Amino acid sequence: MADFYQNGIITTLHNLVDRPLEDLEKELMSFSRTRPMSLVLPSLYSELEGPALDNIITELTQVPYLNEIVIGLDRATEAEFEHAKHFFSRLPQHHRILWNDGPRLKKLDAMLAEQGLAPTELGKGRNVWYCYGYVLASGRAESVALHDCDIITYDRSLLARLIYPVANPGFNYEFAKGYYARIADQKLNGRVSRLLVTPLIRALKKVYGSLDFLEYLDSFRYPLSGEFSMRADVLNDIRIPSDWGLEIGVLSEMRRNYSTNRICQVDIADNYDHKHQPLSPDDAAAGLSKMSTDICKAIFRKLATQGEVFSTETFRSIKATYFRIALDFIETYYNDARMNGLTVDRHSEEKAVELFAENIMNAGEHFLANPMETPFIPSWNRVISAVPDILDRIYEAVEEDNA
Repeated sequence: MADFYQNGIITTLHNLVDRPLEDLEKELMSFSRTRPMSLVLPSLYSELEGPALDNIITELTQVPYLNEIVIGLDRATEAEFEHAKHFFSRLPQHHRILWNDGPRLKKLDAMLAEQGLAPTELGKGRNVWYCYGYVLASGRAESVALHDCDIITYDRSLLARLIYPVANPGFNYEFAKGYYARIADQKLNGRVSRLLVTPLIRALKKVYGSLDFLEYLDSFRYPLSGEFSMRADVLNDIRIPSDWGLEIGVLSEMRRNYSTNRICQVDIADNYDHKHQPLSPDDAAAGLSKMSTDICKAIFRKLATQGEVFSTETFRSIKATYFRIALDFIETYYNDARMNGLTVDRHSEEKAVELFAENIMNAGEHFLANPMETPFIPSWNRVISAVPDILDRIYEAVEEDNA
């Protein structure tokens, strides 16, 4: 149970009481008459066979206020797509599956690639981008929520709390970021957020001072959460990163386009657990190793666009400052866990910090060697300007696939 404290420059909407879910859903039903809502579910086909998604769909069948559910399906053969249609068919809401590996959407992707407008990397960012394109094409929603398909502890109150800030016509928020404690099996999780992002932001403040963007990022209690919601008009102009920097990139885009009083964070779950990535210290292209490098690059790129100058020497200073701060955080989290009867493996935490420190330098060297790298997928406004009928084409392709 959270307190009511407001920290930083972003409004925090807490979970202060055990408000009945029925009350929230009743309000959301009222909101839906003037502000229809959509849910985007980016999914790998393998998640249909995992421990989480079946329960998520069971919970969603009971959600009364959604006008549309859009499922982005990656890595699926034709037979697997047919199975996915059957798997999701129990959803009573209007729903569509984007078969991203199907011939119709691949043809559209190739056409966009010829004009330099298609995502260049496979992954969640690409999946989400096409789903947002379909949401714009269908025109069935004014508020859109997104959450992952591997949440083992899911119940539908998470969605209700996540979409409420942008669905309530009395609120002025354009974007809401979900947050929660990362606790499961009596352990403290969330290593990348706890041991990389927060210490890195604090280190950058020491090196560069309290820049607006760093204060903004430091206001988020869980900046790497994969759950957020937004007004549909945001989808037109947001540029989505195609790598593991997706969550940081989305936060950066919201800061670029909107004032902070149009952005909030909301407590969406007391208990949250999902699939965990391995540390992968011996494989820089996998697991938390790749994730940490991509996140560092996303932060460095954003600061560079604001005029900050980087060099090998400054990256060395950032790394050294980060390392000291991160080690202090290990002590802090260990004490917090012990007081709550939780366990933390201090050895594995220090191994993670050592890897993250190394990847700060790797990300910095990559950034200096590739100053023109732009991993952002173009905004839909730009794509529509180049291909005016692209939304119609996406809509027709998805409808034909789902027929």
